[in-house]
Amino acid sequence: MKRILGLVLTLVLLAGVIAGCSNSASSNSGKDSDDVLKVWSFTDELQEPIKTFEEKNGVKVELTIIPIADYPTKLKPVLESGVGAPDVFTGEIAFLKQWIERDYWENLSADPYNADEWSEDYVPYVYDLGKDSEGNVKALSWQTTPGGIFYRRSIAKEVLGTDDPKEVGGMMSSWDKMFEVGEKLKAEGYRLFPDEGSIRWFAKSEDPQPWVNENDELIMTEAKLNYFDQAKKLREKDYTAFAPEWSPSWLASMNGPIAYNGGWEEVDENASGEKTEVFSYALPTWGLHSVLKLNAEDTAGDWAVTTGPSPYFWGGTWLGVYSGSKKKDLAWDFVKMMTHDEEFLTDWAKDTGDVLSYLPVTNKIKDDFSEEFLGGQNNYEFFLEEAKKIEPGIVTEYDQQIDTLLGSKVTEYVDGKLTKEEAIQEFYKAVENAYPNIKTPK
Repeated sequence: MKRILGLVLTLVLLAGVIAGCSNSASSNSGKDSDDVLKVWSFTDELQEPIKTFEEKNGVKVELTIIPIADYPTKLKPVLESGVGAPDVFTGEIAFLKQWIERDYWENLSADPYNADEWSEDYVPYVYDLGKDSEGNVKALSWQTTPGGIFYRRSIAKEVLGTDDPKEVGGMMSSWDKMFEVGEKLKAEGYRLFPDEGSIRWFAKSEDPQPWVNENDELIMTEAKLNYFDQAKKLREKDYTAFAPEWSPSWLASMNGPIAYNGGWEEVDENASGEKTEVFSYALPTWGLHSVLKLNAEDTAGDWAVTTGPSPYFWGGTWLGVYSGSKKKDLAWDFVKMMTHDEEFLTDWAKDTGDVLSYLPVTNKIKDDFSEEFLGGQNNYEFFLEEAKKIEPGIVTEYDQQIDTLLGSKVTEYVDGKLTKEEAIQEFYKAVENAYPNIKTPK
């Protein structure tokens, strides 16, 4: 995925503790015409597929890319009015479930689409996320976005005695073990993670349950409660580089040492003060291509990816046919090419390294991947194994806001502004204010 700016904006929207994802708004040239298939997205990753579709079908496709921060507010009015609406549009995990429960996307389980027949062709959680509460398929995705821990091989060899992904993963397989690694790294002048927010994915996925159940009750798992203490421990033990996610220091730390002069910054000839290097980053599949490769030129080849305390996924792009489109046949042809065309998807995976959710292709190509940036590791096979561990059915329409609220209170606790109990109670109050229908623990 080539969408670093959109990822930054998504994280501003999602986390404060948060894939998929856009560059600035743009549009392919083309006038409003019945001969044009209109596609709207928050990501630029459809640009090359659209060229392929145009060549194969002899049609014109107009792609409009809208920054993720503006995407929901600009798309919703045209979907509801039908005026100027696209024929195909994408959805990101942050608002996917909200849109699926509305009539924006065509029901792909019905004739003539019959997408239910494809249920065994996809990674289960990906296919599940595209269904509404009645089990109808509304959107499909060609990709799966499980996460892992990307780490520096040279630092692993120096401090841990090995850079083998399985052995390093074993050393990071529980919270206690991960903190032990953090202590060893600190003793040698390194930092385990860039910041405390790096562990939020493991806290969320350790006991995978939806934030809100069918009775509108907030599910506050023990793992999420423990997140407060785990983040606090990272700070107090000095296992992080105080480089907040998506900040300049976070990006700079991927390329080598950073120095502390009241704030972390990339080392240059005038840098003074304490210097450190960050060992690892919690990122999903797209993090390799859209984050690390773009910001770690000097450390390319010195990376690997492994497992953490629990499997997780982050982001993803789904697409479907607008229910009010007058060109549904052509729109469906485009969706089919992106999500179920074996020839196209095989070429796409080999050209981009995008980890597919479409199993007929992944089962054929997964054994032959070797990523030079990761020292020759087959990250494709790694991520497909991680995708199998992800529980379907845990995403709700409330996740974006509640994740953000939780992250802000964890940060206030870590910063010493609130006690743990105060932070938890303020989190509950914030959820109640945002969603009066949700019942929080008492």
